[in-house]
Amino acid sequence: MTTPVTIIGAGLGGLVLARVLHVHGIPATVYEAEPSPTSRSQGGMLDIHDHNGQPALRAAGLFEEFRGLVLEGRQALRVLDRDGTVLFEQPDDGTGGRPEVQRGELRRMLLDSLPAGTVRWGHKVAGVRALGGGHHEVAFADGATVVTSLLVGADGAWSRVRPLLSSATPRYTGMSFVETYLLDADTRHPAAAKAVGGGSLFALAPGKGIQAHRESGGTLHAYVALARPQDWFAAVDVTDTAAATARVAAEFEGWAPELTALITDTDTAPLLRPLHALPADHSWDRVPGVTLLGDAAHLSPPNGEGANLAMYDGAELGKALAAHPDDVETALAAYEQALFPRSAEAATEGAHLHGLLFGDDTPRGLVRMFAAA
Repeated sequence: MTTPVTIIGAGLGGLVLARVLHVHGIPATVYEAEPSPTSRSQGGMLDIHDHNGQPALRAAGLFEEFRGLVLEGRQALRVLDRDGTVLFEQPDDGTGGRPEVQRGELRRMLLDSLPAGTVRWGHKVAGVRALGGGHHEVAFADGATVVTSLLVGADGAWSRVRPLLSSATPRYTGMSFVETYLLDADTRHPAAAKAVGGGSLFALAPGKGIQAHRESGGTLHAYVALARPQDWFAAVDVTDTAAATARVAAEFEGWAPELTALITDTDTAPLLRPLHALPADHSWDRVPGVTLLGDAAHLSPPNGEGANLAMYDGAELGKALAAHPDDVETALAAYEQALFPRSAEAATEGAHLHGLLFGDDTPRGLVRMFAAA
């Protein structure tokens, strides 16, 4: 294959694809809207699964480097009742198949593994159009354009590439997350730190919940879930930290103070994350010269699989292209044939997990699932 692959989006999936292609001697260029790799926080902890995320990193030749990023002990988890009672606790004994790493560190590892100049920063896509014969033109906000015979949309939920393949658009799921961070928590927020423990915390009720991870450096990263319409959240002024966190915490009246402290004691401005999803069975007819991976292809509510699936998509697409270097369409057809059922299965399982987390039987159903694992 002599024509460079054009990848839109320097998230984990797009970078794994670029890396796997590089391992096989296939050139690729990644265009990313962000001005630099450090221009935005890259989120929190990721558990990298032994059935998809880890095989992707093996295909990229980076598994040993990944192991060096793992934060030991973070696979511990606990489920608390709203009064702080421990309902279930599982220590990290080192045998789990989902080691935890910081997303930013994982992305940095992938970036460092690529040849200089592979990622073109500050290239926000303004539009894409088909030119015929499998060729596409990508127009950027600065007026520049690029023409490619292989375009990959790795550009997330609001993909600018997706409309070339599908008319589907993400829909609001009815729930949003409010993210908070408590810094140097063992010293400055000891009660909340004790509640979270060494790894992950789940404190849940129907339609709402407080989830948290212990990250590096004593940071607690909380995800406060509420099933409310978007208009409700629009009335919460997240630029006024005290007022916003008080408004959100009011939805957890009567909960243990060490839990609500994960909302009200935030050391950073709260971040609102509305949750959107594509149809679980999202697919498209084969269109020459273009495909999707990750959230651009199969956006679902957070269920622990998103980053893993994106990396697996990238690795599988890269391997398919390497296996058919002179027949891009055969490679894309083989990739998509496996992608669609894999994505649908993950979305179905994710919906089931969402029900365990926030449905009428929570937290009992979640405790039964953990106890049976």
